[in-house]
Amino acid sequence: MLGPQTVKNILWLIPCLPLTGAVVNGLLRRRLPARLIHIIGCVTVFLAFLVSVSGFISLLRIEEPHNRLLIQSLYQWLLTVWDQGRFSLTVAFRFDPLSATLCLVVTGVGFLIHLYSVGYMAGDESQGRYFAYLNLFTFSMLLLILADNLLLMFVGWEGVGLCSYLLIGFWFSDLEKAQAGMKAFIVNRVGDFGFFVGLMLLFWSLFEGSNGGVSGLGFTELRQAVPLLASASPVLGVGVVTWIALLFFVGATGKSAQIPLYVWLPDAMAGPTPVSAFIHAATMVTAGVYMIVRLNFLYLAAPAALTVVAVVGAVTAFYAATIAITQNDIKRVLAYSTISQLGYMFLAVGVAAFSTGIFHLVTHAFFKALLFLGAGSVIHAVHSNDMQEMGGLKKYLPYTYLTFMTAYLAISGIPPFSGFMSKDEILWATFNSHLSVPGLGKALWALGLLGAGLTAFYMTRLVALTFMGTFRGGADEEKHLHESPLVMTIPLIILALLAAVGGAIGLPAVTHLPNLLHDFLSPVLSGHGSSGHEVHAYGLEVLLMLVSTGVALSGIGLGYYFYLKRPELPDQARARFAAVYRLLLNKYYVDEIYSALFLRPVLKLVALSGLFDLQVIDGAVNLSSKITAKFSFLVGWEDLTIVDGAVNGVAAMVQRWGDWIRHLQTGRIHQYLYSVVLGLFGLCVFMLLF
Repeated sequence: MLGPQTVKNILWLIPCLPLTGAVVNGLLRRRLPARLIHIIGCVTVFLAFLVSVSGFISLLRIEEPHNRLLIQSLYQWLLTVWDQGRFSLTVAFRFDPLSATLCLVVTGVGFLIHLYSVGYMAGDESQGRYFAYLNLFTFSMLLLILADNLLLMFVGWEGVGLCSYLLIGFWFSDLEKAQAGMKAFIVNRVGDFGFFVGLMLLFWSLFEGSNGGVSGLGFTELRQAVPLLASASPVLGVGVVTWIALLFFVGATGKSAQIPLYVWLPDAMAGPTPVSAFIHAATMVTAGVYMIVRLNFLYLAAPAALTVVAVVGAVTAFYAATIAITQNDIKRVLAYSTISQLGYMFLAVGVAAFSTGIFHLVTHAFFKALLFLGAGSVIHAVHSNDMQEMGGLKKYLPYTYLTFMTAYLAISGIPPFSGFMSKDEILWATFNSHLSVPGLGKALWALGLLGAGLTAFYMTRLVALTFMGTFRGGADEEKHLHESPLVMTIPLIILALLAAVGGAIGLPAVTHLPNLLHDFLSPVLSGHGSSGHEVHAYGLEVLLMLVSTGVALSGIGLGYYFYLKRPELPDQARARFAAVYRLLLNKYYVDEIYSALFLRPVLKLVALSGLFDLQVIDGAVNLSSKITAKFSFLVGWEDLTIVDGAVNGVAAMVQRWGDWIRHLQTGRIHQYLYSVVLGLFGLCVFMLLF
């Protein structure tokens, strides 16, 4: 096995291997056979997983936990010196317990999704482009995770946003899918603006005047600079560190789909189902949670910001669950489920249980990837997303059904599945939290508990409508129902095993067994309220576990009664509570409100601008042309022959050059992206070699 020093020298391979796959498949996609495209796309991610495993083992071999840190500096990025100090940034990769955990999730689950895609995308004409985008998505997320400073993290942060746009709108010839990609891109720009303003405020606070010894934006330097930020002059009566934390959280609400910037994620289902699994389980939506945990020292210095994070997380968890109970698109139900589960992660980090938030991130990656890939297997067989056109599929898709049931039990919070372990630890940490508002922790615990019951209910509804009863899609469609090929079912089986036993890495304190993940992450989190294990009231913990299990079982029982025992009850409930049902079915009309407040005014402004351009500017140009024509007889022979000849000659030369280089400006974003990726790849190769 590789030693720590060797692993340190090859950390660059973790992000650059998927980048290589993106470059090769992107540039040669029309010349490579489909099988070679699959091999390049999958093998590069698998090799990155192997390097991540080697790095993880190397960290474990370092006996002193606080020394478990590997940093590879590649080259000097920025260097500025002035009278009061200096500012420097290095392109460097940071491999510590937190980044190691996320790298294993992204590359491990990502490889399974790549493998699944081989079967799911079979026959698609653009497989080379698909795997290039998927590899690039992996690279961007790994860059975000491994970045040793905030600015490099921001590059990866923007990269995953761009890749999500490309993959959500992958079938761009369909207007609805193209619009979904644009919606994701624009909504994320709103959140990213908040992140960027926070970054600028942080820079200004640290480097305005004397920088107090701070020379960069590296995470080690930022940890040491927290006292400097805490002593800075308040802005509008609020501490600078609180403003910075809140602005970063605005970015997190965009990437991780929290209120009010969650609206892009349900529409992201327009992309291929493996893309949905990748976005929801291992990449983009976890970026916000990771960012807050990475900056845990900053948020601990801003308790008011942590309270906001906890409240938004709990409200989002409950709010999204209420919408999920009325949706009929199987992927849309899972999308709102993701929003809800992300709310639990933010609830955990908001009560300073940072390792618990990462624990749920890991278990969620297992069962949510499995749920989406299982839904993809169902869609692959039924050719429809509508659960009303499904039913009775368990006898036609036995492997999909059994693996899906494992994920269903995990997300519903049934012990001993992984979802129970992590969600129960979140509720336990919330119940014992000491937020700035008295009694708020107990209120958020109750809201999280209600959300857990709703989760069990809507997931039971999904399972009942999809797999139970009789098939409702018609006799002709029923004849063609079939299980997915092995290349799709093998990832399902592996993920099912992880969803079943993955909770073992974070056993509750009442078991008196080590919490492996908490102990592994503790050096990064400085031991500050990282897991919720600080209060060892075992009797109360057992009681709360029984309460949460009872609520989950009640949700399952209610779903079983409504959709299997008495299937006429849902129609009766819809008729009786028609107004509430319409409100939930239409997602609280948030999209319509946003359209009225923001979209329509902007479109009207654009229309008015175009009208002004046509009537005023074009009118002035036409008038000028008419005046020039009337006085053209005053123009002499010299002007026409010599001056115009020279000007026209230069113009002709420029036109010839333009005709040659205009082929580079196609207006197609994916072609520009290939140029950027190729440039990045060439720069990496140059810096590593020379």
